[in-house]
Amino acid sequence: MTPDRLAPLQETRRRLGQQRWRGLVWLTGAADACRREALALWQGDDWPSPLWVAAEPVEGIEASRWLPAAKARTRLGGEQDLVVMDAVSAESGFDPEAFGALAGTLRAGGLLVLMTPSDWGARPDADYRRLAEHPWRAEQLSARYLARLARLLRADERVIHWTAGEAPARPCLPEAAPAAALSSDADADCLTRDQAEAVARLTRLRRRRPLVLTADRGRGKTAALGIACARLLAAGESEILVTAPRPSAVAELFERLAVLCPEGQRCGNAFAAGYGRVAFLPPDALAQLAEQGEVGGPGRLLLVDEAAAIPAPLLGRWLDVFPRIAFATTLHGYEGSGRGFALRFRERLARQTPDWRACHLAEPIRWAEGDPLEALTSRLLLLDAEPAASPSAAETPALRRLDRDALARDEPRLRALFGLLVQAHYRTTPADLRRLLDGPGVAITVLEAGPALQGVVVSGDEGGFAAGLAEQVARGERRPRGHLLAQSLAAHAGEREALTARLRRVLRIAVPAERRRHGAGRRLVEAEVARARRDGIELLGASFGAEPGLQAFWQAAGFRAVRLGLTRETATGEHALMVVRPTGPAGQRLVERLQARFHRQLPGLLAFELAELVPAVVVGLLAEAPAAPLGDEDRRDLDDVAFGHREPALARPALQALVRWRASSRAGRQDEALALLAAWAFQGREAAWLAARLGVSGKRGVQAWLREAVARLLDGERGLSPGEAGR
Repeated sequence: MTPDRLAPLQETRRRLGQQRWRGLVWLTGAADACRREALALWQGDDWPSPLWVAAEPVEGIEASRWLPAAKARTRLGGEQDLVVMDAVSAESGFDPEAFGALAGTLRAGGLLVLMTPSDWGARPDADYRRLAEHPWRAEQLSARYLARLARLLRADERVIHWTAGEAPARPCLPEAAPAAALSSDADADCLTRDQAEAVARLTRLRRRRPLVLTADRGRGKTAALGIACARLLAAGESEILVTAPRPSAVAELFERLAVLCPEGQRCGNAFAAGYGRVAFLPPDALAQLAEQGEVGGPGRLLLVDEAAAIPAPLLGRWLDVFPRIAFATTLHGYEGSGRGFALRFRERLARQTPDWRACHLAEPIRWAEGDPLEALTSRLLLLDAEPAASPSAAETPALRRLDRDALARDEPRLRALFGLLVQAHYRTTPADLRRLLDGPGVAITVLEAGPALQGVVVSGDEGGFAAGLAEQVARGERRPRGHLLAQSLAAHAGEREALTARLRRVLRIAVPAERRRHGAGRRLVEAEVARARRDGIELLGASFGAEPGLQAFWQAAGFRAVRLGLTRETATGEHALMVVRPTGPAGQRLVERLQARFHRQLPGLLAFELAELVPAVVVGLLAEAPAAPLGDEDRRDLDDVAFGHREPALARPALQALVRWRASSRAGRQDEALALLAAWAFQGREAAWLAARLGVSGKRGVQAWLREAVARLLDGERGLSPGEAGR
């Protein structure tokens, strides 16, 4: 390439730099031609921090500057001047999460070069292999998602269009003007007023008044944490604990500490200055230390960065352990999870610490307001998608099956639908949008009132395996892609028929927050049940993080638990619970076998592997098992515990029978005392654990509560609430 050919691109880059903006270069053509053009750009300028993203190393690019898309998250917290993303070669494809993550690492004046075929969107690319569930092959799938991206890029005047072999076109950008100066007006260490306000609030954290710090990417959120740490150390704070999904997420925090505390010393994941220290702990290690009572306590301080990527149950436990705590998170980030976090976790904050405070950083730092790449990335990946306004209650909602071809071309409807999914679920990623549009066997049903959504359910078909393959899967010899529900029931419950039968799984179900508990969710589920019967499906199922609210919803809809994960899921921090409902005769027989096996295993699992399962979930599971009325012998043992001096442990079988009996009633499933009794009787929770939750002192106080709880349950009352314990 001659220097003259690059002149338009160099001129565009100068204009972007003057505005403190970044740009997207869309380079199209044959793979070899695109690679030559991108290499010429790479070598034609002095890029301090370039990065080439491709499935395989590229000749002429040093190894430290090459990155496979799957490792994009490792660069979060860093900064690039040039990012070249290969979505044109036969080995590489467009990875939505890598694109979103790396776009946010570009500094002002930087370029993101996206290489694609000229007819991008005409067919699936190499990254669709991750989407192709058995027996589908990637080339058999639709490419609605890629076609949508190409359509949006062609229509956007801010995109730098470049056909390989030709000169890059100049984008339509506003006239260059002096970039607005960054200033906090009051704080020499901060770059914006927003950041200065965040630092001020972080340094004034008060007991039982958590701070929730939210921002879009590039607003200096992590740097604000670092500045606050430096000031807290200078004020005499002895220890500040920091946690985040990965150490790289808080790299900027420690960088700011090093600048503001030059006398301090960094040692691994800790920074010491004077008599104080800032230490990073991974979430799992922090949770374990908190459970053991080795961290937290009066006066202790915890800062949580990227809280949306940490399971909500962990965040809730830390609320109890650390009197002073701040949660920082990205709202419209590459993971697309911040909106769901903001809504779901704020409900928990309101219950546990009603005096919590919020602070939002709006002004960008890494680039200037109006940055073309930020707006374009958000639009392409729907990172900022929000649900449309909810219709009035007077409008009558109707069910409708959506055509995915039409949905992919209806941008307002797609944005509203995906925004609802993001809002309702704890973690929704850019890749979920591709699955929604192109996943094999996916169906979308909406509940509409006029033009607005009152709910959506997304489902996918599973099973239908040949008998031989089903046998191999059940024996652990094969694991075809996809079919989560069917494969799990076959591999973990030994039911080959779960693979040979036709199953359907509810992948997502969402209802606007203000319209919940009005029957919309139940109506969507019943529509899926009816459709499954019409289609000859034998079983409808779902999988979700086991928490009492969701568990109660699916139970009320006629679904029953058939499998519970033995370890907590990384995404939710909860055990994955699988529930099913038969939709055909063979499905009915299969469900009966699965339930019998599950309830035969459950007591042993609760005593060992599931000893820390949420007690309210335990009661919900026990409620689904057949419960025999209390026999005379059980009643005598329970009377001896409640009104005599029998050691409760010696009457454990009778107490377990009492829990099962009371759990079978609706009132019992809502009884907090019954949940604590279940934790003692089935999970072996220690007296210290119970005493802390009951507000009583020691083993004697726990036994007194146990006796009174048993007496009230025997009398058919709701039971003793923790607030009444010890009276």
